[in-house]
Amino acid sequence: MSKMTKSQLMQELSAKSGLTKKDVVMMMDNLVKLAYVQVKKNGEFVVPGLGKLVKVHRDARMGRNPATGASIQIPAKTVVKFRVAKAAKEAVL
Repeated sequence: MSKMTKSQLMQELSAKSGLTKKDVVMMMDNLVKLAYVQVKKNGEFVVPGLGKLVKVHRDARMGRNPATGASIQIPAKTVVKFRVAKAAKEAVL
């Protein structure tokens, strides 16, 4: 079985919700934009039953260049992670 494409996902959501595919695409685009804004502003965005996007600070650390073996300094940075909800883990596993 192959991965579901964005088009297939939108078609499936459209069929299950009774909304037009255009409405589903617009709703999903708005959900994604809202998630980005909320993570940037509040540090997290929760999708109930699925998980949450969280903004996490990574401290500076020493790393190693795999090609040369030389030690390098990796600077501190902020990253976004997705934490899967317990309900989603239980449903899938």
